[in-house]
Amino acid sequence: MRESLAELIGTFVLVFVGAAAVLVAPIFGVVVPALAHGLILCALIYTYGHISGAQVNPAVTLALTVGGKQDATKSAYFIVAQFIGGIIAALVLVSVFPQDNAGVAAFLDGNAYNFGQTTGFLTEDSVWTAAVYEAILTFFLVSAVFQAAAFGQAGKLAGVAIGFTLAASIFAGGPATGASLNPSRTLGPALVAGDTSYLIPYLIGIFGGGIIGGLVQGYVLNPADE
Repeated sequence: MRESLAELIGTFVLVFVGAAAVLVAPIFGVVVPALAHGLILCALIYTYGHISGAQVNPAVTLALTVGGKQDATKSAYFIVAQFIGGIIAALVLVSVFPQDNAGVAAFLDGNAYNFGQTTGFLTEDSVWTAAVYEAILTFFLVSAVFQAAAFGQAGKLAGVAIGFTLAASIFAGGPATGASLNPSRTLGPALVAGDTSYLIPYLIGIFGGGIIGGLVQGYVLNPADE
């Protein structure tokens, strides 16, 4: 339960910071959400990594399971905690920055209000293409987690390597799909926004990319002594 609580809190922080950054992205562009996600993930790894591994992502947790690096029972607890953390974060964010708040409206100054959803220009017209894009980016993130952290190839710089991978992926895919790479990051804001039309394709894509990454890294590209 201690580890699961760390995952819940960590996911809450990631989703809250990430969604808040997307809220102001119409003004500042993709740079803000990319750096916000990458930096906060890096910080979370060093904050909670010694407790639970700071996975804060159901796709990463599932990848570690299918890749033979984590027990399935522990992963089930983690995934539940991560989804709860993401939903709570989205609810708290919309209560702090409500859509009808005059201050928020003045700050956005005509830019569209959003709930921090992980959507892009592919989501509405080509949702399954967006899902494939998400799968590819999630594969990149899972690969970094395995090689840098699970296999210990980056040592104490693992958090930096993983955070940079997430930031780079958002730079590459943010405008197209929102570059979620994280089912919790997608689910919470989608539920709060009341738009779940893209959820199933995104979840299939993100979890699928995670599973493929876990299998490839865990059994094909693993170090010789594994």
